[in-house]
Amino acid sequence: MKKYNFGAGPSILPQEVIKATADACLNFNGLSLMEISHRTSDFQKVMDEAQDLFKELLNIPEGYSVLFLGGGASTQFCMVPYNLLEKKAAYLNTGVWAKKALKEAKLFGKVVEVASSAEANYTFIPKDYSIPADADYFHITTNNTIYGTEIRTDLDSPVPLVADMSSDILSRPIDVSKYAIIYGGAQKNLSMAGVTFVIIRNDILGKVTRPIPTMLNYQTHIDKGSMFNTPPVVPIYCALQTLKWIKKCGGVDAMNKLAHERADLLYSEIDRNKLFKGTAATEDRSLMNICFIMADEYKDLEKEFLEFAQSKGMVGVKGHRSVGGFRASCYNAMPIEGVQALVACMKEFESLH
Repeated sequence: MKKYNFGAGPSILPQEVIKATADACLNFNGLSLMEISHRTSDFQKVMDEAQDLFKELLNIPEGYSVLFLGGGASTQFCMVPYNLLEKKAAYLNTGVWAKKALKEAKLFGKVVEVASSAEANYTFIPKDYSIPADADYFHITTNNTIYGTEIRTDLDSPVPLVADMSSDILSRPIDVSKYAIIYGGAQKNLSMAGVTFVIIRNDILGKVTRPIPTMLNYQTHIDKGSMFNTPPVVPIYCALQTLKWIKKCGGVDAMNKLAHERADLLYSEIDRNKLFKGTAATEDRSLMNICFIMADEYKDLEKEFLEFAQSKGMVGVKGHRSVGGFRASCYNAMPIEGVQALVACMKEFESLH
């Protein structure tokens, strides 16, 4: 039986990326990728190509650096304010991860929550808020994996814009010049777990008066080309294979087209099927994480549908405990056939009830 991985992260990877990474773990120029020194010229080529291809695919302008670090996006919750917050920062609270980032920033200075959808269980993206013109930066989380909402446009900000794009990076074209920092864990749209990407405008740094520990200072990693300490070698190699795959498939424009096709197919079925209903406001629905629950009169069928879907090869469709129901994560590597299979599963279950 064919299985489709709808898990929210770590997530589905293209089969050719998995194979290429596995092959390199067995034989990378005569050694295992898992045992080579990161100081070898062979791995330096991997790092350089991954950084260059990231810049090419997202059309990253001059004056930006691409970093591959450890520690996950959660470490960035600390590094961003450590490096940027001198007096005041502004945050948009759109979900659990945005809230965690905001909490960390409060350790470094004043933080203004410009808007929040927490009272509505984060079912929409707040609008009509004002960004303080005297803030050191404005932080957003573009896609909310738990609640299924997404900011899929590049915002205009009067202050440096910082974005956690952990779960929608490389799924659409972005105007990188509008951002001071873009960061994220790579284990959704870019790589296996273990590496964090940071796209940073170099001139944003050096403006805080506090001393910054060496490892938490972005300038350290810019100066050393992400090689200040041993980088996550295998995940970076995996990221390079994914970047090559995206380019081969037509780049981020092609990824964006596929994202819309997958989401349109699944949301149409959610809206049509009497058994289900979406959880996010229609205008803010994520193309990456599609969340839905049983319609009120069919709530008692939730466990039965989950077991039915799993029996049909749908993996990872159980929703987060704070939302319940179901979540189909449709990242770049999810083929349209996977969504078609899930839709067929939903229709079959409906026919039984």
